[in-house]
Amino acid sequence: VQLQASGGGLVQAGGSLRLSCAASGRIFSDYTMGWFRQAPGKEREFVTLISRTGGVTSYTDSVKGRFTISRDIAKNTVYLQMNNLKPEDTAVYYCAAGFTMGTRSREYAYWGQGTQVTVSS
Repeated sequence: VQLQASGGGLVQAGGSLRLSCAASGRIFSDYTMGWFRQAPGKEREFVTLISRTGGVTSYTDSVKGRFTISRDIAKNTVYLQMNNLKPEDTAVYYCAAGFTMGTRSREYAYWGQGTQVTVSS
C-alpha cells in the first residue's frame, strides 16, 4: 500500500491543523492506521492509531483530549485533527499502515513520506 500524507504547516500555539493520509494500492480496511512523529534530535514516537474498522483508537498521553484520529474507508483516507497545538508538538508527522494494533514503529509495514508541523509560541 502507498501512503501520501499532507496537511502540515506552520501554526501558532493554540491553533489547529488537520493532517490527511491517502492510501492506495490495497484494501484500506485491511490495515490498522497509525500516526507517528519525529522531532529534531529525537526518536520517532507513537502518536495515535485507529483500528481497521475505526471502532478502536488509542492515543499517547501527551495528545489525549487534543488530537482525534478518524478514517474514511470510502475515501481510503485517515485524518488527524490536531487542536490546541503546543510548541512541543513540532515534528515531522508520519502516517503508517500495519496489521496489528501496535504502538511501535516496527509493527508498521508501510509508511508515508511525512509532513512537517511547526507550532510557534
